[in-house]
Amino acid sequence: MTDTYSAGMATRRKVLGAAHVDRAEADKTEFDSPYQALITEAAWGHVWSRKTISPRERSMLTIALLAGLGNDHELAMHIRATVNTGASPDDILEVMLHVAIYAGVPRANHAIKIAKETFAMMNAEKEGGK
Repeated sequence: MTDTYSAGMATRRKVLGAAHVDRAEADKTEFDSPYQALITEAAWGHVWSRKTISPRERSMLTIALLAGLGNDHELAMHIRATVNTGASPDDILEVMLHVAIYAGVPRANHAIKIAKETFAMMNAEKEGGK
């Protein structure tokens, strides 16, 4: 493993949570192992581990791009990660306003629906854990 991979895995765990990463690692097979290594090193090691912008800002950028491109499954995952990145629901609303203008209202409509559902699930889980 390279230093970039190790940094990527640490950042991935910090942003997505150890439980999520542990599940992904447990589900990894010989078939997708090279892909998992690629995203850990490239996305998490080379990009997410950079110190130029904050995790909150990087989270907001990622959510905007995912929403604008219609990557719904990844969108919900990154909205869940906001508890670790510091992006607030108000930040995510601002992101969706930008998505509406720059990527289209239908994309923003759907992304807002996903965000609302995800935040509701997160709140229910939080309340259930009290």
